[in-house]
Amino acid sequence: MFNDLTSVLSYLATRRSGKPRDMIAPGPGEETLNRILQIATRSPDHGKLFPWRLLTVVDRSAFAALLEQAFNAANPDARPAQIDAAIAPAYMAPTLVILIFAPQPSAKIPLWEQQMSVGALGMNLLHAANAHGFVSSWITGWASYDPTVRAALCEADEQIAGFFYIGSPGQPLEERPRPDPADILRRWP
Repeated sequence: MFNDLTSVLSYLATRRSGKPRDMIAPGPGEETLNRILQIATRSPDHGKLFPWRLLTVVDRSAFAALLEQAFNAANPDARPAQIDAAIAPAYMAPTLVILIFAPQPSAKIPLWEQQMSVGALGMNLLHAANAHGFVSSWITGWASYDPTVRAALCEADEQIAGFFYIGSPGQPLEERPRPDPADILRRWP
C-alpha cells in the first residue's frame, strides 16, 4: 500500500499491465480480492446508478467449456489448435474477474456517463490489484462480444466490459510506448 504522495506518484508513473498468459500464483485470496473489488467500486458514478456488475470466475473448466461452445458455434470448421487458442484465456492467471456493463434506466443520467463509470471502475480495479502487490490486465477480445458468452454471463441489455486477470508476474513486465502529452494536448480557445 502507499504511504506517501511520492509512492503514489511513482506507482502512477510506472503502472503497466501484465500479460495474462505470464501471470502465475499467487493471486489474491478471497479477503484481498473482496478488498480490491470494494476499492474498484469507489468510482465516479453520476446519479449513484451502479451501472456495473462484477463476476468472479470460480470454475475455470466451466468457463473454458463456455468459450469452446461459443467459439465452435461461430467457427464450425475450426481446427483443434484454433479451439485450444480460443479457450486458453480461461486458464490464464490465478484470478479472473469479469466486469459487466449494466446500464440503468435514467431520464437524467445519459448512457455515455454510465459507460464512463464502467471504464472508471475497470481502471480502479487495475489500480487496486496493483496496489496490493499483484499484476493485472484488462482484456476484451472475441469473447467479450460473442453472443453465446454474453447470453451466459449477462442479463437483458448488459454487455461485457472486459476480463480482468490478476496474479503475480511470471516474467518481467514490458514497457510500451506512451504518448507525449504535448502531442495530444490542445488548448482552447
